[in-house]
Amino acid sequence: MISIDTHTPLPVLQKILEPKNLLHPNEKIRAISKPGEGNMNVVLRVKTNQRSFILKQSRPYVLKYQEIEAPLNRIEVEYKFYKAVQGAYIADHIPAILNFDQKNYLIQMEDLGQCDDMTFCYEDRKMPFNILEKLVNISEAIHMVGVVENFPENRALRELNHQHIFVLPFMEDNGFQLDDIQEGLQELSLPYKKDNAIKAVVNKLGDMYLSKGNVLIHGDYYPGSWMQLESELYIIDPEFSFIGFKEFDLGVMTAHLILATMVPSSLATVIELYKGEANNILVSQIAGIEIMRRLIGLAQLPLQRTIGEKDYLLQLARKMILE
Repeated sequence: MISIDTHTPLPVLQKILEPKNLLHPNEKIRAISKPGEGNMNVVLRVKTNQRSFILKQSRPYVLKYQEIEAPLNRIEVEYKFYKAVQGAYIADHIPAILNFDQKNYLIQMEDLGQCDDMTFCYEDRKMPFNILEKLVNISEAIHMVGVVENFPENRALRELNHQHIFVLPFMEDNGFQLDDIQEGLQELSLPYKKDNAIKAVVNKLGDMYLSKGNVLIHGDYYPGSWMQLESELYIIDPEFSFIGFKEFDLGVMTAHLILATMVPSSLATVIELYKGEANNILVSQIAGIEIMRRLIGLAQLPLQRTIGEKDYLLQLARKMILE
């Protein structure tokens, strides 16, 4: 595997890409840069004398937390997800895939331009209804793909995700220094880590997450995977995708709507907008777990909330889990 990053000299990158047919005839690389802050993978914007495109490469670890090992083949999962959802509706909301270099764990894709991910909604504390409706419709279109033949199980990445969603946030001694994030957060978290009723539901749904389901899901359907460019909406980063249960995507989406807006009725709105069949209790439980893990787990958000607001959110999440 040949690794690339923003420090790769342009002539070196030129020599790497040319034999892989990732460049057009007479195409010369003029500049490389980071299009944004990636959590999992190396992402580069490459500008040439003819166009601009994105390169994405996986590493044997999580880029943001390099002490955490992660499977290299997650980039293949992402590639196969994009290929699987080339339906009429979804195709308008994903970047076009230009090439895939399996040997070097490298995807070349369309440059969507100066898009922003939608993590700004945590600060804005709102989600426009027309955008929410699109997000729900896109998730439904993904789920309607159903079971994709020979789609990767993505087991290793799911096991890593399982630890950070269903296990570590609910351990009393997990090594996370929550007071380093916000004074008082550690004490606030303790009742939920000691709550056996919560743990019973969390363990059950954790087992379900690791089991094979019946629909293709995105697997990380939250504002960091939603890109907005004026009125256009794009879905990216499906490396956590697998054949699972639709309520996982719906629950994660609902959780982040509630975290952003502080409006509990976001759950009812998502359920009402989703036209397919879904287990509403399961959506609520997944949403509650996701809210908790984002507040008292390792994967923190750019979420400026007071301890009082986090107390409210954790209490709400408990009710949703034990519904």
